[in-house]
Amino acid sequence: MSECTHNCSSCGEKCGERKEPQSFIEPLNAQSKVKKVIGVVSGKGGVGKSLVTGMLATLFSRKGYKTAVMDADITGPSIPKMFGVSGRVEGTDSGIIPAESSGKIKIMSINLLLENPGDPVIWRGPVIAGVVKQFWTDVIWGDVDYMFVDMPPGTGDVPLTVFQSIPLDGIIIVSSPQDLVAMIVNKAVNMANLMNIPILGVVENMSYVECPDCGKKIYLYGDSHIDAVCEENNITLLGRIPISSDITNYCDTGCIEMFKGDYLDKTAEEIEKMN
Repeated sequence: MSECTHNCSSCGEKCGERKEPQSFIEPLNAQSKVKKVIGVVSGKGGVGKSLVTGMLATLFSRKGYKTAVMDADITGPSIPKMFGVSGRVEGTDSGIIPAESSGKIKIMSINLLLENPGDPVIWRGPVIAGVVKQFWTDVIWGDVDYMFVDMPPGTGDVPLTVFQSIPLDGIIIVSSPQDLVAMIVNKAVNMANLMNIPILGVVENMSYVECPDCGKKIYLYGDSHIDAVCEENNITLLGRIPISSDITNYCDTGCIEMFKGDYLDKTAEEIEKMN
């Protein structure tokens, strides 16, 4: 045996002093069983993470799976409004009971705990991170086949907390067609790689507008760079979502579960292939 340097990360010896890497994964609520957890992420805000989260949850609910959405975007929650869910959730001695959409999708969001959903959440990072953990540990999710986590944007405290505290089976990266796409995707890819989280692929939102008369696709932001970025990062382009007044109306009126279109069918297929 070579002389011990006390640096276990670079040593292969199985000595008595060896310390394995500490896991920060939080225990799931005792009355819950979640089979797969998919994070929906982006390197910046405003690209449509909540939309993709809502659409994916809807697709899996339509397929007959028991589906849930955890709204981890604490300072910018939009999931309850998108699903037409309001009011405050209730709790028991065992934990918090999540809300349910009209399609029986279980939902937990900070807006379902606030007295007034319009109140700003002016909390420091550690407090927000603690709330996200409680959404995993204190909510009675019951039996869930697929949980989709609407992640906060960027690579700061709260996204890091989700990556470390919740056992993500994979992530979907959401992007947009602008020149910023490379930066957006690269940030998310690099963070996922550092945290050893599988990347299922990329969804491009606001990809085009379809003419209602002739069906021609109009690319408002010019040529998309997403194909080249996906090739550079060795990841899959899973779908493109257009700018659509119908989709916007479904979100604004709390009827996302009524959306039509096959934009994310390939994404759903990739998620179903997971072991």
